[in-house]
Amino acid sequence: MEERIVKLFAKTGPVVELDEGSVLDIRSLTVNGVDLAPGRAIPDDGDPRIDHSLEGFMFTCGPDHIRHPEPLADGSGRYPLHGSFSSHPAKMIEASETECTAEIAVFHADGGQSRLTRNWRIDAETGTVFLSDRLTNTGDAAFPAMLMYHMNIAAKLFDDAVRLEGDMLAGGGFGWRFGEEPGGVFCVSATAGGDGWAEMRLGPIASIGGLTLTVRFDTQTLPHLQIWRNQQAPANVLGIEPVSHRWIGRQELADAGELDMLAPGESRQYQLSFSFA
Repeated sequence: MEERIVKLFAKTGPVVELDEGSVLDIRSLTVNGVDLAPGRAIPDDGDPRIDHSLEGFMFTCGPDHIRHPEPLADGSGRYPLHGSFSSHPAKMIEASETECTAEIAVFHADGGQSRLTRNWRIDAETGTVFLSDRLTNTGDAAFPAMLMYHMNIAAKLFDDAVRLEGDMLAGGGFGWRFGEEPGGVFCVSATAGGDGWAEMRLGPIASIGGLTLTVRFDTQTLPHLQIWRNQQAPANVLGIEPVSHRWIGRQELADAGELDMLAPGESRQYQLSFSFA
């Protein structure tokens, strides 16, 4: 069956093209005629499942694992790179020019199962994009719910004036070329505002008219922010990554009592938004 292209757009703001073949992640994000997705300027992580997803503006890690592969508990293999979400197709429930809802049945690497109920919405007046995800354990055993959003942006669009800013960042912010060349990664606790949401900004981006990207996310289930960049040719990408857990291994998280165990029938809600101004 031919894949249907799902697009959201408003009077102002981005045009959002969603990937129905892979958990309804964002395939392309066009602002003032410029697609911010990195395309093939990404690292080859050796996992064909996520190769297509990495090309897009945003893909989702989890729900059984995040970050790099680690052994399954029974020793039968490893969790796939960035978890099991990628390449699971979405079943559309409803869709319009400004909102869509889908369900995704997810089969975990260790035999577990879950359901992702995903709602995307764009404000018709402001162009702010909202994502609300509900993850439900539909299997027979509890599992540690892990989730990370990768917002991958084509760094070829940046000049030296582009900065990362936010209360959780050292000194309130710094230039996008942080760390040593050709790239780096860090993870910090997210600083929540009065509404429980954290905020960080990237800009101004001259190539899209001097606009700044503002990303906000609910720290109740996304209490950390990870940022990475990779300028090792042919890669040229920067990632903004709200995430459920610290940047440490599964066993260390378990030993610290930081795994969020999701019982059969139980759900978790994850929310974020982004805008350009």
